[in-house]
Amino acid sequence: MSIRNLLIILLAAFPFFNVSGQEDRGYKVYQFPANMIPKIDGKTDDWDAFPKEYIVGTDQIWDDSGRYPKTDPNNLDVKVRVAWVKGLNRLYFLYEAYDNYWDFTHPGLHNDIFEIVVDADLSGGPLIDEQHPNQNLYRWDTYFSYHSVHAQNYHIFTPAVGKDWALLWGPQKWLKELPYSNISYSYNFKPGEPGKLTAEFWITPFDYAGAEGPVRAVESVLTDNKKIGLTWAIIDYDDVNDITNKGFWNLSKHHKMYGNSSLGTIFTLLPLENKYKKSFEAQWSFIVTDMAKRQVTFKDESVGQVSSWHWDFGDQTTSAEQNPVHQYKEAGKYIVSLIIEGPAGKSRMAKVWDVAVK
Repeated sequence: MSIRNLLIILLAAFPFFNVSGQEDRGYKVYQFPANMIPKIDGKTDDWDAFPKEYIVGTDQIWDDSGRYPKTDPNNLDVKVRVAWVKGLNRLYFLYEAYDNYWDFTHPGLHNDIFEIVVDADLSGGPLIDEQHPNQNLYRWDTYFSYHSVHAQNYHIFTPAVGKDWALLWGPQKWLKELPYSNISYSYNFKPGEPGKLTAEFWITPFDYAGAEGPVRAVESVLTDNKKIGLTWAIIDYDDVNDITNKGFWNLSKHHKMYGNSSLGTIFTLLPLENKYKKSFEAQWSFIVTDMAKRQVTFKDESVGQVSSWHWDFGDQTTSAEQNPVHQYKEAGKYIVSLIIEGPAGKSRMAKVWDVAVK
């Protein structure tokens, strides 16, 4: 049997395999500098610097329930901002929504919801037990070992009243608590009334998040220009007594994005804007490449135009190389400094006792 015919048989037998990759429409995750991390208080002023062109609005979503043929800001109008901060593996969200009828009286899923699927390592594929490739397995085994492990689904209640702020769809309840997430709301309407809601929150994406808790968990490492899988939908109820009277406003073109991260969209983590960077600054890092030989490899990470480098290794030896490899003769903790020079002047970066060998 040819490989092509085998694939056709597999796709027929397992239709959930017949998916396309995440779609990259150019969505951006804005980077805040470390001194401008949004405070989770339900207010919007921390987001004033966020560029308007990166807002994902109502014009980007569609109701794939078929109830509403087009968006109507008098019914539902949303704006979503997504940001990150280098060094923190968190995705920050500012969710602003006007709804003509807010539904949040029930203790269960009958609640207006902002549903997020995040797959930060683009591993793709099904993430819920009902879409597990092997449907012969016991469902509860796959729920606890597979559901939301490599990608996560958050049903965020907007607002949450008398219940937890989100359904983390899977057994990883610890993801809904500090230090892995946080949320704050701002609104002044009652159930059934129109009005505007602001939800400000952050979540931590994981490459591996098991039911056993954070002991073996692996956070998704966020870096400049990294592409991540991220998509969402807004579940909008319009009748407190009728659970069928709702819209499913989807950012993805595929309804089953909620359970398969390959059906979602891609966002790119932006580098820090130049206005927040120093134009000329010495910076460096290191790794111990051979502890037995006390060998350390240094890497220049300076910013700006550099014409010369002067390394002081703290043991009365120096180097003029950009990225030197140095072998210490004695065990110890060392004060290492790098001085750079260029058209903009001179800059030094010293690190006290970071470099230690035995």
